[in-house]
Amino acid sequence: MRVVRLGKEPTKIGADIRAAITAWGPGSGVYGGVAVFGAEPPGAPRTLDAVLVLPRGIMVVVGIDLPDSALTLNAPVHTPWTVDGWPLLRQTAAVNPAMEALESAAALARALQSRGAEPMPVAAIVAVGPYVAQITQPTNDLHRGVRVLYPSTTSILAAARELATYERPCRVEPTRHVLRVLDERAGRISVAELTAEGFPDSVTPDLASANTLLIPKVQDEAPPPAPAEKPNALRARLSGTSRRTRLIALGVAAVVLAGAVLSLLWAGGSEPDVVAQRVDGISFERTGAELGGDCAESSFGDVRAWFQRHPCVALSRQVFDSAAAGRTATVSLAVVDLGDATPARNLRELLNTPGSGGVADLAAEPGVPGGFDGSAQAVQQTGSRVRIVQAAWATGKSDPDDVALRVLAERGLRLRTPE
Repeated sequence: MRVVRLGKEPTKIGADIRAAITAWGPGSGVYGGVAVFGAEPPGAPRTLDAVLVLPRGIMVVVGIDLPDSALTLNAPVHTPWTVDGWPLLRQTAAVNPAMEALESAAALARALQSRGAEPMPVAAIVAVGPYVAQITQPTNDLHRGVRVLYPSTTSILAAARELATYERPCRVEPTRHVLRVLDERAGRISVAELTAEGFPDSVTPDLASANTLLIPKVQDEAPPPAPAEKPNALRARLSGTSRRTRLIALGVAAVVLAGAVLSLLWAGGSEPDVVAQRVDGISFERTGAELGGDCAESSFGDVRAWFQRHPCVALSRQVFDSAAAGRTATVSLAVVDLGDATPARNLRELLNTPGSGGVADLAAEPGVPGGFDGSAQAVQQTGSRVRIVQAAWATGKSDPDDVALRVLAERGLRLRTPE
């Protein structure tokens, strides 16, 4: 674990947090990653005791000083905490420290998203002290990506293994971009130092990490002696074709067939089958999908006018049912391909501008916003493609700043698509 200290600890328990993380030691022998102490990311409600940038995730660590040591702590997300049976009184706006930590994690996720950083999951840890013997959290809160703990080397390491769940290790350059968002001083870590902490310095990490098998060469079969010309001479020559040639021919045919199937799927049509996916423990059940369509006709507001000037190459839209904080939510995912990274970046900036409109859900009429009023939105650009995720409560009013909805929207960026 590489340590970057930007300032003094904002809480008393911050010294214990720093000691517990520093004990991991440099390099990836224990876990790897970079710990930034005393960071204040853009939009964060307070200075953070630590931000752990790990190869497979980011964890915001918020320290909380209790009035005294405690035997038991009941730490739900949505209701006040109780310490040894007594309510924990606070003078801040947040109902409890867990909500404050989730707000900090959501603020960091928004800052990374708006700057085009790698869409790694951002989880929250609330480190309480001076000491708590037993901490109780509801199971639903654990699935939301928040942990309340007394800071020790083993407790923070266990939380890291549960919460850092990105599908692949983040590479060196995207990691440096994340660190620069936290603070320019944190982004000065060298490539060699990040590589030693478990961040691969490779353009294609999937290929670099794949197992390589030595495939034995298949010897060509010896051709039979040339017989006298007979009516079945052509058949004899074909039967002498080598095994390797036949394998190559079959492989080419399979690739062509797969390409044809993918082309037909991308060209248009619908895929009504319900497909369930899980992202960081959150379940998403697909209720509708559509490949193809006109981006201008499928959008509204300033975004529709923008698409009229910059037509897209391809569009896919999906709708999912999910749940958070004990409520049912609807999540819409749209993937737009603009054919080039420059217009994709311009679209991402427009979508991140409040009141600019967006891409409508499948049930909406052309040019009409649809049923996602007040939804939380997350946008991600990867090359020429832009992903737009909206999350809203299935019933009742939605709020774009709702932490639970923002968590769903950010997780929705990593849903698999049939493209």
